Amino acid sequence: QVQLVESGGGLVQVGGSLRLACAASGRAFSTVAVTWFRQAPGKERAFVAGINWVNGGTYYADSVKGRFTISRDNAKNTVYLQMNSLKPEDTAVYYCAAGRIPGARDPTRNYDYWGQGTQVTVSS
Repeated sequence: QVQLVESGGGLVQVGGSLRLACAASGRAFSTVAVTWFRQAPGKERAFVAGINWVNGGTYYADSVKGRFTISRDNAKNTVYLQMNSLKPEDTAVYYCAAGRIPGARDPTRNYDYWGQGTQVTVSS
């Protein structure tokens, strides 16, 4: 059983930065992928970035490459999403999810555990 808790969301202006954290507890040896998704009002939940917990390999949506960085801290059982140069289109609820396949982009499959989400709002 794995529990995930997101934190770090908030309100920022265009060009600002936020760091999101996804803290994990519990054990699941089959869980390798930790992934950030986001969902804006009226839109489908979309892949943002993923990490292979075991080896640190990373995956990014084209829309965030060069601006967002996903990382892990093994000692803290936490995955971070550093978000820089934020744009209004980044406004969404951000969720972390854990599953079996690193880099999987379909939120309807693969992911066994989800956090409750944290709101990110970028004002123009």
